[in-house]
Parts: sequence; C-alpha cells; structure tokens
Amino acid sequence: MNPDFWQQRWHRGELGWHEDDFNRHLAEHWPGLGVALGARVFVPLCGKSLDMLWLAGRGHRVLGVEISEVAAVAFCDENGLSPTRSDEPPFRRYTMDEIEILVGDFFDLTSGHLADVGAVYDRASLIALPPAMRPRYAEHLAALLPAGVQSLLITLDYDPARMAGPPFAVAADEVQRLFSPAFDIDSLASFDVIAESPRWRQRGLDWLNEQVFRLRRHAGASR
Repeated sequence: MNPDFWQQRWHRGELGWHEDDFNRHLAEHWPGLGVALGARVFVPLCGKSLDMLWLAGRGHRVLGVEISEVAAVAFCDENGLSPTRSDEPPFRRYTMDEIEILVGDFFDLTSGHLADVGAVYDRASLIALPPAMRPRYAEHLAALLPAGVQSLLITLDYDPARMAGPPFAVAADEVQRLFSPAFDIDSLASFDVIAESPRWRQRGLDWLNEQVFRLRRHAGASR
C-alpha cells in the first residue's frame, strides 16, 4: 500500500473510516491522560477528523499529518476555516489558529517536527495500515516522540477473513508486540459494538471490538 492508494480513496470519496461526529472514546478517556492545558497534540493520518476540533476546543494546540491535500481542504471547507498555507518541503502546512495540518507523508516527519508535542491521539492511523507496514509505523512514531509523551490509541478488532480493510483489524496482542519495545501500554476499554454498527454487518462482520489503549513513551528512552 503506497500513498497513491490513499490519494485515490480521497479523490473517490471512499471514506469508510471517517466518523461524522466526535469519537466517544476520546471524550471519555482523554481527561484521564492528564495532558496539560495548551499542550500540543499530534494526530497522525488525521484526515478531516472532527476530533481535531474537539481537542482544540479543550485548550490544546493540534498538529495533524495527512497524505491527502483533498482531506486538508475538506477539513477547512466543511468547518468554515480559512487556513494560511505555506510550503515547507516535503510538507505543505495548513495553519488555522490552534490547528495545523502538515500535508505529506508521515514517514517524512522528523523528531524536530514533534519536538514540542505533549501527547498523541491515534484513532485512524494504525488501523489504516496493512500488517506489513505497522512495525515501521510503530518504530517511526517511537523515534519521533520525546520520552514521557502519552498517546490515546483506538483500534478495531474483527475477523479479517470476513472483511478486507481498511480499516484493518488490529488485535490487542499485536498492539503489545508493536509498541512494548518503546512504550508502556495500558488497556483502557474493549467491547463489541457490532449491534450499534449496521454498516459493518453489511460488510460481513458478526463481531467488532473497539479497543482503547494508553501508551507512554519510556521515560529516559533515546529517540
């Protein structure tokens, strides 16, 4: 899976992973992280997520990264925002008060881009990646983050034999394998939501677990 795949999905409007409201797990579990007011929150593969507005509304500065400029433009247009655009190769930066979106490849980020990040919110990035790409993602995220930074990670788990992603199934044991070398991991919630998610039944699933984790970059770990 390469960036062209996601570019085409956005151009065709194939956005099965997008939520049209704030994520309920964000509202329930974010306060428990104790992220300082005014801290900068990194949102990888942010798309046009309304959760960025939720975070900004709670007093955070938000930094998203997104491969598709279509997504960044849609986020601005749909929320009545007038961004300032600047080219900072290999990224284009969209700035809207407390929210900034870097349009470009997550894997082109350096630790300098995230030097002042105080927390991470990941609802759509890990589940957007096929299994072969996830170790690289986890390793790169660990390399980017200062020690002590906490993350709220939300994943989906289901029988992959019954549905081809994205979004892809990511089981709890895989989260442990991917992130335990560099992060402390706490499982916060896991429950089957298939009864309230008819669109997933239509795609062939008979169970779908939403899982919520808190990750903390090992204190004192090198980047």
